[in-house]
Amino acid sequence: MWAASLVMMVCSWLSYVDRQILATLSVVILADTGLSTERYTEVVSAFSIAYMLGNPLWGSLLDYVGLRKGMLAAVAIWSVASASHAWVGYGTAAFLGFAAARALLGFGEGATFPGGFRTAMDSLPPNRQSRGIAISYSGGSLGAIVTPFLVIPIAARFGWRSAFLVTGASGLAWLALWARVARPPYLRVPERKPAKVVWPNLLERRFWALVCGYSLGAIALGPILYLSSLYLNRVFGVSQDDLKYYLWVPPAGWEVGYFFWGWVADRYASGENRPAGLFLLLTILQLPLAAVTWLTSPVLVMIVFFWSMFIAAGFIVVALRAAARAYPVGQTSMVAGLGAGTWSALVAVLLPLLGRWFDQQRYTETFVLVTLIPVAGTALWLWLTRQPDSFAGSASDRAAASVK
Repeated sequence: MWAASLVMMVCSWLSYVDRQILATLSVVILADTGLSTERYTEVVSAFSIAYMLGNPLWGSLLDYVGLRKGMLAAVAIWSVASASHAWVGYGTAAFLGFAAARALLGFGEGATFPGGFRTAMDSLPPNRQSRGIAISYSGGSLGAIVTPFLVIPIAARFGWRSAFLVTGASGLAWLALWARVARPPYLRVPERKPAKVVWPNLLERRFWALVCGYSLGAIALGPILYLSSLYLNRVFGVSQDDLKYYLWVPPAGWEVGYFFWGWVADRYASGENRPAGLFLLLTILQLPLAAVTWLTSPVLVMIVFFWSMFIAAGFIVVALRAAARAYPVGQTSMVAGLGAGTWSALVAVLLPLLGRWFDQQRYTETFVLVTLIPVAGTALWLWLTRQPDSFAGSASDRAAASVK
């Protein structure tokens, strides 16, 4: 029953190993290539913009062409992109090379979470789907946990460029596994698929509710993943080699959060269109991040980052579960693509500002802003969903789907 979701967990694991190499090795890469922090965050934004576009595109394509073919194409694209990081130059050439490689990587990885979400919804009964989402998505947090232990030793022994070659080759191995598993009895063939590619309607309230619940709620994931290594190095003097003892901690909170909040959503909100209580609880629990600059120990900072990513995982699971009830069954990949894509868009806009603040040592403003964004997101989500049955098209879509 869980086999397909477990293979998608490996897929999301690979995607986060690929995307976290740059952040994990950022201290040595910036020193070797001459990039500033602001330029580095612009490179990350190139990934985020392409990821933003790739998520809804792949989501609609996966609904139309199917999981098997779609995921084979997507992982092949991003594996080539990951390996291409090994050949960038110095200075302006490094910036352009990284930006191009990250953009292609982001586009390919846009299929990761739409594929995982669709796999869980297609292969599991309703009372296990939230946990299936948690399994499929948890590979991302697990990848972020193990990346420091995997790539820092490789970079120390063979150079940072070799780490990108290793992860590119790993993607090719996953393709062989998926080709075997993405068929019955591991993954059922959908009874129906859209007659044409369906694109999201950006004017609907259900779309903006998903944006507020997922993208604004889980915004802390981006700054913590991409900037925590620089924060530890610049504030506490943690060396590139010693970062591996710290950087696994925040993603561990993300990993635990997926499973905990998946269980909570299955147990207490599997039949709810509007889990307002869970959103309010998550919003209150993420407030400690604002005080992180008061802490004088890197260990305490990692504990707060752990907690923040634990809560961010809750926003993702609860928002997706609510959105799945607002959209028709045949558009589940698109729902996940919209969530991850709009989150990436917000990260792309926000990170260059935070990178500039980091260069100016304005750390307090950085973490206060990241803390306040989910507060605004929950307030907007509550306003948008105050009449759950009025989501444009959701009821009629579900009725039409059931007739078909």
